[in-house]
Amino acid sequence: MSQTHTAPAPQSVAIRTATPDDSATIVRLAALDSSAVPAGPHLIGTVDGVPAAAISLSTGAVVADPFTPTAALVALLRMRAEHLRGPARSPGGLRGAGRIGLSVRGRRALT
Repeated sequence: MSQTHTAPAPQSVAIRTATPDDSATIVRLAALDSSAVPAGPHLIGTVDGVPAAAISLSTGAVVADPFTPTAALVALLRMRAEHLRGPARSPGGLRGAGRIGLSVRGRRALT
């Protein structure tokens, strides 16, 4: 008797900007996560079309369904949120590079 093993079906993951219609979904995710609803605006992460996590673009707070594996989805949400905030608002981003460039140019001009 031979056994065949099949790989699990790949899951479809999507990230999108939350709309006012998503407010009940975010409230539900926060309740499942035993957390407060984070301040908006939000991004929603879905797995196979079902909302599983949300992130606040203003605070970075995350709420997620604890009954769904969401670690990878939350990591993607964090990366996308950082991308949308841009380097000027991201820790370690390019904001400081401009200041360094100006100070170096200023020193060269003085010598």
